[in-house]
Amino acid sequence: MTLQSVLDTIDRDLPQATERLLDLLRIPSISTDPAFKGDCDRAADWLVADLAELGFDARKAVTPGHPMVVAHSGTEGPHVLFYGHYDVQPVDPLSLWDRDPFDPQVEETAKGRVIRGRGSSDDKGQLMTFIEACRAWKAVHGTLPGRITIFLEGEEESGSPSLIPFMKENADELRADIALICDTGLFESRTPAIVTMLRGLAKCEVTVHAANKDLHSGMFGGLAINPIRVLTRILGGLHDDTGAVAVPGFYDGVKELPDAMRQQWQALAFDHASFLGDVDLSVPAGEQDRTPLEMIWSRPTAEINGIWGGYTGAGFKTVLPADAHAKISFRLVPGQDPDAVMAAFEAWFTPQLPADCAAEFKDVNGSPAGEMQISHPAFEKARLALSDEWEVPAAYVGCGGSIPIAGYFQTYLGMDAMLIGFGKDDDQIHSPNEKYDLDSFHKGIRSWARILDRLM
Repeated sequence: MTLQSVLDTIDRDLPQATERLLDLLRIPSISTDPAFKGDCDRAADWLVADLAELGFDARKAVTPGHPMVVAHSGTEGPHVLFYGHYDVQPVDPLSLWDRDPFDPQVEETAKGRVIRGRGSSDDKGQLMTFIEACRAWKAVHGTLPGRITIFLEGEEESGSPSLIPFMKENADELRADIALICDTGLFESRTPAIVTMLRGLAKCEVTVHAANKDLHSGMFGGLAINPIRVLTRILGGLHDDTGAVAVPGFYDGVKELPDAMRQQWQALAFDHASFLGDVDLSVPAGEQDRTPLEMIWSRPTAEINGIWGGYTGAGFKTVLPADAHAKISFRLVPGQDPDAVMAAFEAWFTPQLPADCAAEFKDVNGSPAGEMQISHPAFEKARLALSDEWEVPAAYVGCGGSIPIAGYFQTYLGMDAMLIGFGKDDDQIHSPNEKYDLDSFHKGIRSWARILDRLM
């Protein structure tokens, strides 16, 4: 039996595969809302039954939160673990949806056919690409490919509180040669990509305290210190005139991008003018000596995510507030320690406070960046497989966001992960009218079949 036979089966079975996805999408598995706990259970049961029908040894694993789905097949050959999540985001505001978010349909659009519904792209449609590839392989060969573990989570959209304890307790069962994660997308919606660099995150809320109560600005203005003025002055110096972060020690451990990777990124011909133009901006605001893709993928950042204090309602209340607040986050790159970054920020911030002011730092936490070792032979095999399917050279790319699961696989299971997804920039994940292109679903299934053929 040849790979072509598997691909032909995928093409022939696409209508049935789509119906199976629509069936899963009808389950409102919203993990953040306790009212949908039963639906999360139902989604896990649906997946266990589907995997068992394919020949996997599948089970629903109970956790303090929503259940995990764990399935195994095969005992010999290379061992891969596939990760996805079956929970979805809330649908609010419901009034902005063009249809019931849990009554999914295939729709015709100006850009082609799409699967419309909550979870279609994030992440039910993506995880089903892998399962459907296994289904086609089984139909052709009579057996599943190689040695596979499937690990599906039900709390990704609510912070994954049960994930790390479960991974620690079941490390021997979950550990594989490499992990596969399908929760990313195509580069600029057209180029297949393997994410090899993920930025980490460190964050906190800082409060500047001054007087013991709000003060009348006519009676105290000019004499009493205003904590909003203090906070904005200090945060105004968070970056220097070149766009670099001004906190001493912030760049400790940051490595330069290898020349080979920089050249590959340049070959992607990223149109930063269009990228910024889509949100009515035009000028890159980061480090002036870096390319736009470096700024997004391989350089650390510091951002003020929110700032408030005093009276912000309608009209005026002329007060000097007692407190001023800001939420600060840092996107981190490999080599940076989240704890060290937060300590450096506090050490930079606190000495700049004037007399009568004190700073309080709350909700201080972070996770490190992830960097995958593309020297692992699976990476190049997967890149070639993707290139064959999409007829465009697949690229190793970075990711400006943070996907903690990849780092957890490194930390707790000692294995790298390949992040391969088929979402597009306009899929509207987390927003009303989420969709997944039928072409992404179809070619995603074919892509995994090609990858499994090369890996196994």
